[in-house]
Amino acid sequence: MKTLNIIGAGRVGQTLGRLWMASGMYRVQEVIARSVESAGRAVDFIGGGQTSTDLAKMPDADVWMLSVPDTHIAPTAQALAALTTPAGPVRPALAFHCSGALSSDVLEPLRTAGWQVASCHPLLSFAQPELALAQFAGTPCALEGDAQAVAELQSALKHISAQCFTLAEQDKLLYHAGAVFATNFLPVLQHVAEQLWQHSGMPDDLIRQMRATLLQNAVNNIVALGPKAALTGPAARGDVALVTQQGQAVAEWNPDAGQAYAALSQLASQLARR
Repeated sequence: MKTLNIIGAGRVGQTLGRLWMASGMYRVQEVIARSVESAGRAVDFIGGGQTSTDLAKMPDADVWMLSVPDTHIAPTAQALAALTTPAGPVRPALAFHCSGALSSDVLEPLRTAGWQVASCHPLLSFAQPELALAQFAGTPCALEGDAQAVAELQSALKHISAQCFTLAEQDKLLYHAGAVFATNFLPVLQHVAEQLWQHSGMPDDLIRQMRATLLQNAVNNIVALGPKAALTGPAARGDVALVTQQGQAVAEWNPDAGQAYAALSQLASQLARR
């Protein structure tokens, strides 16, 4: 069984580590985090491996996963490429990061040192590792990078029931922006909606009810009918006067929300006219 080292003990690292460990795809060796406590919680969740807080003390592995924040990927790659352990330089292997926006070029120090590198982005909202485990099967995973690394990761991800596709380096930012629109903005929009309802005097219990029903019904309609057929509201009806009047009211309440209302209404009108 191939070995896996995980740099970063966050939700993505924990989820993939546990899935690969449980499926017998990889044996997790070590998990490094900023604190022993964080690494320990990750190891407990994954169900294997040892904790570490020192990169220089991590053993060689066949695969290294850099599941760290985007701003830490390049410095981590630089540190790993320059690393010399008591046993000698780290053996070149396969390294990948999990950023949706950054390409594999951010791992260039490792590539130059003879490593195979790639980026791998599971298109899933990792709100909690426990939920992600239950939701992961069938998740699309965008792969980009060196051919050998992409082929290895494609096999490993299919082993845990992911659906893989390759992505051109220049398309990563737009691809990830699509994920932001589909998932990251939805909680923001719901929060603004609830603030408007609270401001209007709707009881809290009804607001919670709308969170459970109105939002779910909208999602169900999109899944069943597609975005255009599921579109409703004044912009979909072409009621320009109401859109303008309502946008002004929202802007007076909150200027940022007013700008968002205007921009989204314009996009809704374009969708309705398609």
